[in-house]
Amino acid sequence: LDIFQKINKFIDKSTEKLTASEHDTVNEAYKDLLKRYGTEEDPWGLNVPRAKKSILILYRLYRHYFKVRLFGKEKVQDEQYMVISNHSGQIAIDGLLIGCAFAFEMKPPRVLRAMVERFFTTLPFINKWASECGAVLGDRENCLNLLERGESLMIFPEGVRGVSKSTSNYYQVQEFTAGFYRMAAAKKIKILPICVVGAEEVFPYVYQAKKFAKFLGLPALPISANYFPLPSPIDIHIGDPIEIPESIGPDSSDLEIYQQVEEIEGLIQSMIDEGLKSRRPWKFAKKTNE
Repeated sequence: LDIFQKINKFIDKSTEKLTASEHDTVNEAYKDLLKRYGTEEDPWGLNVPRAKKSILILYRLYRHYFKVRLFGKEKVQDEQYMVISNHSGQIAIDGLLIGCAFAFEMKPPRVLRAMVERFFTTLPFINKWASECGAVLGDRENCLNLLERGESLMIFPEGVRGVSKSTSNYYQVQEFTAGFYRMAAAKKIKILPICVVGAEEVFPYVYQAKKFAKFLGLPALPISANYFPLPSPIDIHIGDPIEIPESIGPDSSDLEIYQQVEEIEGLIQSMIDEGLKSRRPWKFAKKTNE
């Protein structure tokens, strides 16, 4: 059995079957994506026909395993965005599910080009599969070239610090890097803020062995009570698009750029705080002072 068959067998045991209407949703999304992106592989590896057998699996994970709720999709127009989100879940479950939301719930559907860490591109099988689904090494040249082609990007400015948190730091946004904003300013691309609530608890009890990870040359080394993601119900909240001020450009000072970045960082933290108040009950949910 290949990896997709194994995952499908697991999902068969863990979730209900798709309805006829849901099969139609998946098929329509695939046809629309094929029309938008074509049948050929692009320079970064996106290949919609090869990703076809993943799409049904991803939909079942999205709709029936993590039971994703999407809020604010009416704020998204058929235009280019730089999607900026908090990062959580130890293995970037959040990025996968945000991508699913834009593929399955937006009209028309689209592929968000997820910017991934260099370490991620070295992982066997996963690197190739992620490329076929639209992920790209997140260096400046790739980002600017994709923006030039009119693609929408998905960026997590916390980087590895966001996913590699211990349980005590869940839902605390880590410091944003500023590179995304300077690139958005260069192209005058709208920034779309997003927060994800629930992905932290797919691995509810984690201790990050940072010193040992550094010794082994790894970006993170989570010591967890479980090593397969649990079905924590996940909510995705989309904020209002943010336009780059006319006074800000690619040559603006670091101080001007960081002031804008800090505002977005604070906005996403406030979105998380609000989202935590309305999340669904989950036996492993981190307690908050709500």
